[in-house]
This record gives sequence, structure tokens and C-alpha cells, in this order.
Amino acid sequence: MTRPLITLTTDFGQADGYVAAMKGVILSLCPEARLVDISHDIAPQAIRSGAYVLSTAVSYFPGGAIHLVVVDPGVGSARRPVAVQSQRAFYVAPDNGVLTLALEQDPAQGAVHLTNPQFHQPQVSATFHGRDIFAPVAAHLACGVPLADLGTPLDPADLIRLPISAPQRLADGSWQGEVLHIDRFGNLITNIGLPPSDPERLSVEARGTRIRALSRTFADVEAGKPVAYVGSNGYLEIAVRQGNAAAQLGLDLGDTVIVTVSP
Repeated sequence: MTRPLITLTTDFGQADGYVAAMKGVILSLCPEARLVDISHDIAPQAIRSGAYVLSTAVSYFPGGAIHLVVVDPGVGSARRPVAVQSQRAFYVAPDNGVLTLALEQDPAQGAVHLTNPQFHQPQVSATFHGRDIFAPVAAHLACGVPLADLGTPLDPADLIRLPISAPQRLADGSWQGEVLHIDRFGNLITNIGLPPSDPERLSVEARGTRIRALSRTFADVEAGKPVAYVGSNGYLEIAVRQGNAAAQLGLDLGDTVIVTVSP
């Protein structure tokens, strides 16, 4: 029999015991669960980055995986804790948009508001729903509790979605997008999936920095120089070879990036 698989994505880091406490709850309730860390280094409260990182990993897991996500600046507020079922997976998370990109790839088929205290910890802290609501719910799902038993049904269309706009085609034929994520190297991942074109005909501009052609990889430019390329997930990325593009170029999440196609 295949052991149930639970992934964890949080902004908790590893310096404290938060992640370990969640894992302890899960393993106490469902000892046979396999736990896989996607990331615990999401920038604090960075829901967009959490959504992006989650979306880059979930499609590589086998069907039936349970993805536990806690990037939750609204913990203890009126935001809903939810569990969602898609064709391939389950998701347990705050209803704050952190599932937006994952559910674009793998649309929700059912959802519940986690209102049944039978499947929570006996005492629920207002500031640690990751341990007291989300972790036990993920464990109960892994051990076979039906989604419908976990709470009140929700229309998946009512789940909160982040206002992540698609790249826009401008009047001059260029494309305007934005920085969606900054990875640990300072590389800037945009929301621009590039139009088909000769790389030499594309130039990239962001905050006054202009890169006059796409490269295949970092080594195509000198150390310390900016480089634009199509990253491993199919989006335009901007880096500085052996440097930190976010710091060197002064770019941050949400900043505008323009891709121009020359004649």
C-alpha cells in the first residue's frame, strides 16, 4: 500500500520550531505519512511568492498528494482556512490567494471551509493555525477522512484569487509584465511567458536597465553583468551573473518589466 504524501510550504524558515511542530502533529495523527518540504524560505507574508513557488513544484508530485501551505499574514482574522480537492491533489491552506497559481494548473473540483473542530487540535491558538488547524486537517486527509467531513462546503469559484495580471501587449507591440518572484540568488522571475521569436530580436527593460537580447544561460555574459533568459519554468528571468539582480538593479516584487521585439 502506498503511504500518503504531504508536502509543506511555509514562510516560517528553519530557525524556530514552527515547522517541526507541524510535522509532529501530522505524524502523531498519521504516522504512515511521508513528509516532503517544498520550501520554508518564502519571504515573510509574501503570498505571491508562496503561490509561485508552490506552482513550480506541485505538478511533479504523484496524484493524491496533499499540499499543506501556510503563508498566512491574516492568521486569526476572518480569512477562511480551507481544504480544496482538484483532479490530482488536495490543498490545505488559508483562503488568501496562495493557491491561485497552483489551481490555474490544476483546477479545484471541490472545497470546504474548515469549520469542523473534530479535526483540529483540542486547543487552537489564534496565531498558529499551521499547527492547530492546517496540520491536523492534512493528517486526517492523509489517513482517509473525506473532504466533506472537514467542514462547510464552498463553491471553488468563491476562493480568493490573487490579482496577478497576465502580461499585456502594448500599442507598440512590446509586452509588459511584472516581477512575480525573487529567488534566493536574487534572480527575478517575471510573469512573462515569452512570445515565439528569435532571442536576438528581444530586449528587456526594467527600472532603467536594458538587456539587449536574451541569453541561453548565465555563462553567456561576463561576471557582474545582467542577463535575461527563459528560466526552467518557462518564464522570462533576469539575473546578474555571480551576483544578486534584485539588489544590483534595485528591483522588487511587482516591478514592471518590458520586453520589446525589434523588427
